[in-house]
Amino acid sequence: MQHRDDLDSQVVIVAGASSGIGRATAIAAAAAGARVALTARNERALIELQAQIEGAGGTALAVRADLADRDAAERLMEAVIQRWGRIDALINSVGTNLARPRIDEMTPASWNEMLAANLTAAFNLTHAIVPRFRAQGGGLLIHLSSMAAKKPNLSGIAYQANKAGIVGLAHGTMEEEREYGIRTTVIFPGLTDTPLLLKRPVAPPPEMLEHALQPEDVAAACLFVLSLPPRAHVPELLIYPSRLRDAYRPN
Repeated sequence: MQHRDDLDSQVVIVAGASSGIGRATAIAAAAAGARVALTARNERALIELQAQIEGAGGTALAVRADLADRDAAERLMEAVIQRWGRIDALINSVGTNLARPRIDEMTPASWNEMLAANLTAAFNLTHAIVPRFRAQGGGLLIHLSSMAAKKPNLSGIAYQANKAGIVGLAHGTMEEEREYGIRTTVIFPGLTDTPLLLKRPVAPPPEMLEHALQPEDVAAACLFVLSLPPRAHVPELLIYPSRLRDAYRPN
């Protein structure tokens, strides 16, 4: 792995690193010179990814965590600081959806499951990282939301509400914490060919997937924000497939 050194040994946590956009972002950040902490619930996938990054000459640390658990988010931060002494950026790519997302198919239990996996995890990461960023004089927090937070579609009300909630969490954090050098960015990907698509009741047809974004496209957007100097702030960044008008057709 030949480092471009764009990130010059920054310490970057990638939450949701076991697959999809998170995995692609972790690989890209390591290739750009970052020391990358990988976290998700799938420990085997994390260990395999760590070995891949290290085998290519990068630096990585795998920390299994269910980030719906507040204590797990705290332990993650402590493990990274104990290893590298600081955290420069956190990328939150944690997220899931339901196989039966319509309001008439949902239950209170499935609603709570979505809240825990998406919005509570985002809050726990934010709540755990902010004191560390304050103590070191700044830091960058990137949340992956979704185009569904901008334009309602048939991805499901719980998914859309959760992804919209992340926007409020990120922007509110920025307003409260900017004086401490803390920046937040929300990235809104359009249809992206990731394992999350398997959660849909009906998979997107091949002609749609042919034009979908790839995880590496969204990873490149994350690296763009990561590479900016602390004086620059990107509140939101939208990245959509160029040839798809509607990235979620009715089932």
